[in-house]
Amino acid sequence: MSKQYAPLAADIVRLVGGKANITEAYHCQTRLRFALKDESAVALDELNATEGIVKTLSKGGVFQVVVGMHVKDVFDEMEHELGDLSANANDADGAAKDKHKKVGSAVIEFVSSVFQPLIPALSGAGMVKALLALLVVLKVVNTGSQTYVLVNLFADAVFYFLPVLLAFSAAQKLKISPILAAAVAAMMLHPNWVALVTKKDPVTFFDILPFPLVNYSGAVIPIILVVFAQFYVERGLTRVIPKSVNLVFVPMLTFLVMGTLALGVLGPIGSILSGYLGSFFTFLSTNAAWAPALLVGATLPVMVMFGLHNGIAPLGVVQLAQTGKESIFGPGALVSNIAMGAAALVVAFRTKDKKTRQIATAGGITGLMGITEPILYGVALPKRYPLIAAMIGGGAGGLYAGLSQAHRFATGSSGLPAVLLYIGDNSLVNMINIIIALVISAAVSAVLTFALSLKFEKAAVDAAPAADDVVAAPSRRRTAAAESAFTAGGTATLVRTETVELAAPCAGTVVPLAEVSDPVFASGAMGQGIAVEPSESVIVSPVSGTVAVAMKTGHAFGIKTDDGVEVLVHVGIDTVTMKGEGFHGALERGTRVEAGQPLVTADLDAIRAAGHPATVLVVVTNGPTDAPVEQLEGGSVVAGAAIAAVGR
Repeated sequence: MSKQYAPLAADIVRLVGGKANITEAYHCQTRLRFALKDESAVALDELNATEGIVKTLSKGGVFQVVVGMHVKDVFDEMEHELGDLSANANDADGAAKDKHKKVGSAVIEFVSSVFQPLIPALSGAGMVKALLALLVVLKVVNTGSQTYVLVNLFADAVFYFLPVLLAFSAAQKLKISPILAAAVAAMMLHPNWVALVTKKDPVTFFDILPFPLVNYSGAVIPIILVVFAQFYVERGLTRVIPKSVNLVFVPMLTFLVMGTLALGVLGPIGSILSGYLGSFFTFLSTNAAWAPALLVGATLPVMVMFGLHNGIAPLGVVQLAQTGKESIFGPGALVSNIAMGAAALVVAFRTKDKKTRQIATAGGITGLMGITEPILYGVALPKRYPLIAAMIGGGAGGLYAGLSQAHRFATGSSGLPAVLLYIGDNSLVNMINIIIALVISAAVSAVLTFALSLKFEKAAVDAAPAADDVVAAPSRRRTAAAESAFTAGGTATLVRTETVELAAPCAGTVVPLAEVSDPVFASGAMGQGIAVEPSESVIVSPVSGTVAVAMKTGHAFGIKTDDGVEVLVHVGIDTVTMKGEGFHGALERGTRVEAGQPLVTADLDAIRAAGHPATVLVVVTNGPTDAPVEQLEGGSVVAGAAIAAVGR
């Protein structure tokens, strides 16, 4: 093992607060990951300025230091520096602080991961309701018609059976049987129970335990309490019941115990808590309707940086399930995203830096569609003034949305298409108000960004190519301009145009790297490349070469071509936390591969169910971070098709 990374490893340990501040350390393909007792002890500026460190960020309670493809070498040296960390984890004072931080992070992470798999269903149902509301307003469909009833059924099914979906998702997160959890939730929605609730006659179990009459359709808090309890019941039964009869008696006793607890104890308790939460929503709408949209609109970028939005967004789902309307998160998130998108587009217009313009242009468009992470980490945070302008613009739009009491009638994306979610009550008033709020946020953000850019943007033109960028020999691949010069018989000096051609790592849809949800990859800090949203599970090599690095988890590979080009293939975002679950048949380090040869099979459903984007990234890690990228194919592609050429 090379000792060249020992100084860097020692510096990293020192700058994150020393060994005493670290309770856990591990790594993925490109970054070191730390669980820290106190993140405020990190010397952040010095750490980011240290040679060998690409970027740092904190996400979901994990502090990340991006060092690149040699991360394992750095980690191996760091392990010598750290030694045994168990004493830190057991330290009384440190553990108390760490426990407090981890509990908060764990709650947010749990809530986020439970709701994340449901987003497609909730968004789809929301857009169906929005379409139906629009058809009613336009008098295409009558509310008394069977067509209205059926289309409404298409959308309402998701919300009515939300407890079943939540139970399944939460059980997957807690690693108990999702089918048993969904079955217990189904008991709470059974037509016979609904009939008893409707009849309103007292119900007792064995003439002893009263079952409060509660309708659990669309319930959120009751079912989460039930699944938490089922975790202990199911695990306990599995331990004490012999394996020979486990398959029969664990489900039977789980149903009996959880059915009783769900309808007799936990469901009613959750219903009471939901009632208090409903009263809180009512109080807000009556006395401070402006507050949620203003606060979320102004501070959403900060919430995203610290992961706090994951804990607030589900409150909107709860409010929608209880009241049929949502104003806690949706309006503020929408105006904030539009403000961020507008700020990015102004930066793209004002900046003279090609890389920044590329990220800002692509990110500005995706921001208007509701995806702002590329802008946030690639433009707003580095430059700062767009972030300030966007937060002020989002706050201004949020204030109007709050004062006008704009609310949406279904959940969905937080981009421009979401304005349809504000059609309801046979009226366009809410949609008109949210559009006005969007115009305000975009205008304020754009004007402030432009005004601040006059001070902070340098008016320097793009620098001419340096002497060492000029080559006389033709390269492996030429740009269109260079090719034109050759075919015309011109004598113009050629700038370096050598590129690496990358094949699609899987079948799916091509995505520019700047649009992926991981800020480090999106910013180009790890190098330039391309990404694919996969539609098939087989992941293949984008180049021919040798597997130089292969993560044991199977989620990432480093491939070195015969020409010395280093290419990273990363399956999913933050999938290192899955610890190999869902990845099968991964090639080992040292294996010779050809372009199009399978590297690993990934369970895409498992990745998404774990709350991670399944995006497959292909990045040239030993090229310049501002290298030009030529996208050769767009839209849907098959595995092995040439999709991009990255400059070196």
